[in-house]
Amino acid sequence: MSLVEIFRFRNERIKILHLTWIAFFISFFTWFNMAPLATTMMESMDWLTREHIAALAIINVALTIPARLIIGMLLDRFGPRIVYSSLLVLMAIPAFMFAFGDTWTQLMISRLLLSSIGASFVVGIRMVAEWFPPKDVGFAEGIYGGWGNFGSAVAAMVLPWFAITMFGGPEGWRYAMAFTGVVCLIYGVIYYLFVRDTPEGKTFVRAKRTGAMEVSSWKDLIWLIVWTIPLHAALGVLAWRLEGMGFLSETILYTIYLVLAVALVYQVYTILKVNVPLLKKGIPEDDRYSFKNVAALNSTYFANFGAELAIISMLPMFFQLTFSLTPAQAGLIASSFAFINLFARPLGGILSDRMGSRRNIMLVYMAGITIGLVGMGFMDSNWPLVVAILITVFTSVFIQGAEGATFAVIPMIKKRMTGQVAGMAGAYGNVGATIYLTLYTFVTPQQFFFILAGGALASFVICYFWLEEPENSFASEYALSSVDEQAVQEAEVSEAEESVVVQKKVL
Repeated sequence: MSLVEIFRFRNERIKILHLTWIAFFISFFTWFNMAPLATTMMESMDWLTREHIAALAIINVALTIPARLIIGMLLDRFGPRIVYSSLLVLMAIPAFMFAFGDTWTQLMISRLLLSSIGASFVVGIRMVAEWFPPKDVGFAEGIYGGWGNFGSAVAAMVLPWFAITMFGGPEGWRYAMAFTGVVCLIYGVIYYLFVRDTPEGKTFVRAKRTGAMEVSSWKDLIWLIVWTIPLHAALGVLAWRLEGMGFLSETILYTIYLVLAVALVYQVYTILKVNVPLLKKGIPEDDRYSFKNVAALNSTYFANFGAELAIISMLPMFFQLTFSLTPAQAGLIASSFAFINLFARPLGGILSDRMGSRRNIMLVYMAGITIGLVGMGFMDSNWPLVVAILITVFTSVFIQGAEGATFAVIPMIKKRMTGQVAGMAGAYGNVGATIYLTLYTFVTPQQFFFILAGGALASFVICYFWLEEPENSFASEYALSSVDEQAVQEAEVSEAEESVVVQKKVL
């Protein structure tokens, strides 16, 4: 697929791509509606402090980790069209609740619920994979992720104007935030009406089990359980941070720990319930896959997307204090991360599609991230500002290109489980951000960049030993196993029977 082709809107698959990245754009536009209006909120509600805003920023990512796992399972069962539409419509509710909240409890609960919209990313990954063949899926996923991710930058640019100029008054920020909920609600309906899960003549292959990810060996079953533990632990870290900031009591903190422990035990039980019967029965040879590929991609998204979120959170202050810049100047430099996403992530997908080896491209990107972050670790006030900006841009290109390369591989692991694999990898991105931002509170910015470089290097090593070149990486169709083909046949029979029933009712 060429760059020119993405502007051929009459092509149905291109239309689906644009409708889907717009859905992701709106999700991020709504998800990050608080940051640009935080100071306005504090002026409007005199009891609201910087500590409250910091706590809300933590809460804003709290449910994204479990939501990405749950949404991944739901979309593999019900399809991306209905899941994406439902998520957008439902998330309009907490958007309105937050916009018109007057108490800390209202703001906290509504922000917690709204954090689930971060799972929207996973849905589009499956939708794009349904419409684009392996040879083009990297570029298409890069467009989806890169252009959609830009929604957060647009929110930062336009919401203050909406609040101050368009709506005006001390309560203008409320209407600006409510506007994001209205957009979410309307587009959820539009998306349901104008997209479908698969191209004409193709059947949506659903996962055989959706309670937990299927594995192909007893060894992989153990690895799945091991890689599930950090997803729950990261939520414990978030709760610990909130308790340390004084927003949770010790009793509530330990209650959260208990709930997370019970949830982990239940998740392990579900994993065993789904997989033990399948493994005892035996997995057909052509339906096997190696979980180490999923683990490798978990590590890449931990290291690249986790680093991106962490760097965005601290970069403006770092440049302002290190180079004696104004807040506006530092913010402008830091915003380069969001703008670079427009082309860097699609570029990662294109290179993965075109260079003959998705594994090698992934390795190059992780190595580039490591080098860039090491360079940022040496930055100080003695550096020329231009050189510091160039190193930052270099690092950003590799970080966001690596994100595109990661999701160019994910649909190849096991097509019918794309949602679950994407959900787990996506959740690990948030785990990375949680761990990194927690570590940031204990170290200097320069030490922090070296820590991020260590994470990227660790992922490089994991990918070098575990990541395999996917089957049919550059084919015109995805590889289907005998189990997939049976599922297609069953789905076609079911659709035919439903069609007969409908015709009888009409007659």
